Amino acid sequence: MKITDKKYFDQYHELIGKDLETLINQFDFVEQNGNLGYQTQVSAVYSSNIEGNTIDLNSFMNLAFSKEKFKPTKEIQEIEDLILAYKTAQENKLTENNFLKCHKLLAKQLLISSLRGKYRNDKVGVFGQSGLVYLAIEAEYLTDAMKTLFAEVAELLLAKLSVEETFYFASLIHLRFAHIHPFRDGNGRAARLLEKWFLAQKLGNDLWKIPSEKYYKEHQPEYYKYINLGVNFYELDYDKCLPFLTMLPNSLK
Repeated sequence: MKITDKKYFDQYHELIGKDLETLINQFDFVEQNGNLGYQTQVSAVYSSNIEGNTIDLNSFMNLAFSKEKFKPTKEIQEIEDLILAYKTAQENKLTENNFLKCHKLLAKQLLISSLRGKYRNDKVGVFGQSGLVYLAIEAEYLTDAMKTLFAEVAELLLAKLSVEETFYFASLIHLRFAHIHPFRDGNGRAARLLEKWFLAQKLGNDLWKIPSEKYYKEHQPEYYKYINLGVNFYELDYDKCLPFLTMLPNSLK
């Protein structure tokens, strides 16, 4: 799968793309609390919730106001680590090296220090209630797969893209990264950060404010259903990717 290809773009346009500029124009970036810092906290809370963190936004904000009175729990610290990763991304160019630095930050509570910000060196699968759902690419092919992914991301960052094309490729990057599953843990958080980082670098920092993580959390069953395109890395059917690709623009509604 080469993410720079526009194989599904015409179908995407018919499903959502033709309405995308209208959705962007109608989305009130100022009304969305205007404050990038607050929206970053919102993003981190919902992205963590998708991964099983039980601290809701209201609880987190109230605890944040009183944090000098309480010792942060592991779940609170997970969210604060992810906030720091988002802020680091907001201040830096999207490159593989900077992305690995962000993973090192967000994985502080998830992995031992030697595994943070580094690609895994063992086999990894995604498990559900019924057992193994997906088997990711083998570790020995991982570095090359990620080099290819970031080479394609760099190509897209240099290309002149419409708003519609930018959203299309951002979702494809998210999807492809999730399928490569390069880390021992923190892949979901990193994938959602990567998607938004690409959007913001192409279209401006206001795009960090869109509620994509909140939308994915509120539609979590569909999110996992649509991201699942095969039982392993070699049997992925990207012809079924359109429901996932339309989730990002739908978060603007």
